[in-house]
Amino acid sequence: MSTTTSPQTAQATQAAKEAVGSKYVKEQMQTARERTWQVIERVAPRVVPGMRESEAAALCKAEMEALGMDRIWHPTIVRFGENTLRMFKERSVGDPVLRANDIFFLDLGVVWGAHEGDAGATFVVGDDAEMQACAAVAKTLFDDVEQHWRKTGAAGTALYAYADERAQALGWRLNLDIKGHRVSDFPHAIYRAGDLGDFDACPNAGMWILEIQIAHPTKPFGAFYEDLLY
Repeated sequence: MSTTTSPQTAQATQAAKEAVGSKYVKEQMQTARERTWQVIERVAPRVVPGMRESEAAALCKAEMEALGMDRIWHPTIVRFGENTLRMFKERSVGDPVLRANDIFFLDLGVVWGAHEGDAGATFVVGDDAEMQACAAVAKTLFDDVEQHWRKTGAAGTALYAYADERAQALGWRLNLDIKGHRVSDFPHAIYRAGDLGDFDACPNAGMWILEIQIAHPTKPFGAFYEDLLY
C-alpha cells in the first residue's frame, strides 16, 4: 500500500494548520505586532543594572496595561545573563540582578483587539563586545531568514535548515528546539498547527512567528529575536 501523501491531502493539512477564527483580519495582526514592539521599545531602555528580572517583567506588564492590551496570551518572559540560554518553557534560574556589563531579552505575547502580538529582542548594557555581537547576530539571522522566505517561498522546515546553516557560518549555535509557531485571532492554540520549523509548506504572511535563539559557542549567554512574518 502506498503511503505517499496526495497533493489534495497536503493542501488540506496546510489549510488546517493555517486556519483562523471569525475575527481574524490580516491587517489587525500587523497592528498587534506594532503595539507589541511599542511595549518593547518603551521598556528596554528602562531595564538597567541593579534591576531584577521580576522587576523588568513588572515594567512590561505596566506598559502593556497602559497601552490597552486585551490580555496576555503567553507569560511575559524576561531573561538576564545566563538565563538567556534558557528556552521558553524553562523557568529562569533564580531572579538575577542585571550586571553593569550584561545581556538580556524580552519576549512578549499580548492580545490587542482580539489578535495575538508576539515579539522578542535582545539588548546589552555596558560594553561587552561579545554580548553586543551576540545580540546583533540574532537580529541579523532573523533578517536573513525572513528575506530567504520572501525571495524563495521556502517551507518552514527549509527556513530553519537555512537558519542553522547561516548561524554556523557566522560562528554561533542555533537552538533548533526553538522553531517558531502560529498566531492569529485569539486563541491560535485551537488549531494545533505545530512549529514553524516542522511546517512543510511556505508559511503565509500574518500567521507565523519566526523565532531565532542562539548561544555563544563557549560562553554562558545567548540571544533571542522573534517577529511576525508579514
